[in-house]
Amino acid sequence: MDLNTVVEVRDARDRAPWRPGDAWLGGGTYLFSEPQPRLRRLVDLSRTGWTPVELRPDGSLEIAATCTVAQLSRFGKELPDRAAPLFEQCCRAFLASFKIWNMATVGGNLCNALPAGPMISLTTALDGRCLLLAQDGARRRVRVADFVTGAGRKDLAEGELLRSVTLPARALSCRTAFRQASLYGLGRSGVLVIGALDPVDGSLAITVTASTVRPVRLWFPLPPSAGALRAAIGSAVADGEWFDDIHGLPEWRRHMTVRFAEEIREEVTG
Repeated sequence: MDLNTVVEVRDARDRAPWRPGDAWLGGGTYLFSEPQPRLRRLVDLSRTGWTPVELRPDGSLEIAATCTVAQLSRFGKELPDRAAPLFEQCCRAFLASFKIWNMATVGGNLCNALPAGPMISLTTALDGRCLLLAQDGARRRVRVADFVTGAGRKDLAEGELLRSVTLPARALSCRTAFRQASLYGLGRSGVLVIGALDPVDGSLAITVTASTVRPVRLWFPLPPSAGALRAAIGSAVADGEWFDDIHGLPEWRRHMTVRFAEEIREEVTG
């Protein structure tokens, strides 16, 4: 897609005042996929030199916003932690070719805030925290579960930049289970549910994405009964929060979410 309203592309390393019509440019797989008539200038992040994925001294994992899906996939295959398989499972949940994998970024997937965004699923399930940078240099951290507030909506101020997402070491040590469903063999995720069992205290987190307009992370100090899990999902997701589009009706998404959550509960606690 030719963005014929854009008159300038600026290197993000060269600081300049943010102005109306600006947009951050990561991989560009969304920006260049459809017309963007409000845009006048792109602020290119590709030369920032941020390390794509980095293990920190405390055992946590920092994923740069500019990390591509391909880079994250390669890193996940070498990660020794118990939750490592979840990285590839979520990467494979993308409805995308290898060409997109090599350009699409983790930060772009989060900032698009689409219900089917699998990087949202991964980072919410592993209790990720977003690092956000404001134009005045101020920093703030927000849980991924709170960063995405609805379909296409996120907690991001004008000119604010998603710098990275950090996954805590404890989450990486969890036993995980993954379920995903689509109406088509290679279709967009209609339902995606992830379970994470903490090896330290035995708590269980169930994360629901794709079927809901925002990520929903349920935490239980001990694995619940089937009835308690079903009730918790019903309480956490309002009727209007089940996503409704051509990739699945709300009733089907609700049914499959409850079914997958119970399968995951049995798998990780069996």
